[in-house]
Amino acid sequence: MSLYATGSQTVGPYLHIGLDWLNTPDLIGNAANVDGKIVIEGCVFDGNGAPVTDAAVELWQANRHGRYAHPADKRALALEPGFRGFGRMPTDAKGMFRFTTIKPGRVPGRDGTMQAPHIAVTVLARGLLKHLVTRIYFPDGEGNADDAVLNAVPPGRRDTLFARPTRPGVFEWNIVLQGEANGQGETVFFDI
Repeated sequence: MSLYATGSQTVGPYLHIGLDWLNTPDLIGNAANVDGKIVIEGCVFDGNGAPVTDAAVELWQANRHGRYAHPADKRALALEPGFRGFGRMPTDAKGMFRFTTIKPGRVPGRDGTMQAPHIAVTVLARGLLKHLVTRIYFPDGEGNADDAVLNAVPPGRRDTLFARPTRPGVFEWNIVLQGEANGQGETVFFDI
């Protein structure tokens, strides 16, 4: 008896079929001229280093003040009009994704200690039986040295979580599902 996963047992490749209305590459909405506006762009690579053309990347983050655009975040921090804090994009024919957002501020962790600025990322793709969860950090992020999640990652693997500035206001961050691709090691994923 063989126990191979069928298409109905994976989280893809149906991400491009009838789900275009969910695509939200712009997390800032009406706040287009807001301070801290950035672009995150990158590529999703498979275990052979080839681009994954039928993945979806989702972002969830706080704004530059550290406030989430969610009713449960009742802290008295500013929230830009139109800021969503959530985005979702399928990869294109080259495995690329691109988001316009705000560089996030620090947020409290479960124990109340402040976390370094980060963006939570979910990856869905064919062949995955479960979505993958990771984070994007910034090289100049306040509190990187003290962030509990970042410090739980072995030092030699932390670089896979850092976005790299490529030009003013633009960061590159690639996702490597397995092995290595373009000189980058496998992205660190978290069990949640």
